[in-house]
Amino acid sequence: MAESKEIVIAFDLYDTLLSTESIAKELAKHFGDEKAQSVAALWRRFQLEYTWRMNSMGLYEPFSTITDLSLNHALAESSLTLSQSSISSLMHAYDSLGTFPDVPPALNSISSSPNITAYVFSNGTNAMVLSSVNQSPSLSPFKDVFKDLITVEEVRRFKPDPKVYEYLVEKVGKRKEEKGEVWLVSGNPFDVVGARAYGIQACWISRVGHHDAGGWNDKLGEAVGSGVRPTVIAGGVDDAVKKIVEWTEKNGKGSKAESEA
Repeated sequence: MAESKEIVIAFDLYDTLLSTESIAKELAKHFGDEKAQSVAALWRRFQLEYTWRMNSMGLYEPFSTITDLSLNHALAESSLTLSQSSISSLMHAYDSLGTFPDVPPALNSISSSPNITAYVFSNGTNAMVLSSVNQSPSLSPFKDVFKDLITVEEVRRFKPDPKVYEYLVEKVGKRKEEKGEVWLVSGNPFDVVGARAYGIQACWISRVGHHDAGGWNDKLGEAVGSGVRPTVIAGGVDDAVKKIVEWTEKNGKGSKAESEA
């Protein structure tokens, strides 16, 4: 593919490349499977909610701090306690998360595709993301696939604040008017809506079997503006890379091309 067809793809890390399922397994050592699943879901919910609340208040604390606080909130909400050493072990579990099964084939494909430039783009801190990528048993073999690990730490805002997507566009070497040439791949609808509202392309990962427009139920985009929905929807990261390449070949790199989802 010609150089003019370079495809820039930024991959969200947690719940897109890396599965947090092992966190529930760590919690199960303390509380059993059923309670662990409940606490893990609350932890993730509060983790994201805290970032949105910080954005709304114009405040910032590192994602590692947010993650620690939200775990303690989830435990308190569940009337459970853990020792500080156990909490520290759970926090360290983020350093060794495994990938979803569809991730290694996608990264293998990218490694042999010189026209695709890949990045990680995360709410995590620089240290947290670097550890997660370098120490994950199934992601670390592909660490060299990524040109850079981009985090929100310098911006001191969290997704889906427009400033983080503006920062992403800058970090991948694009001008503001070229933002429609940048892709985000994410399993988080709030991230996809934020990216599309800013004007970059976005592929939503739906691993529950709805890989077409019918699987997208998020309605906030309707309030944000017309066309604020995923550019494409994929069943996994491997499918996402394939669909992004197909979309680019069909539509070119311009931001004016409409969403197919």
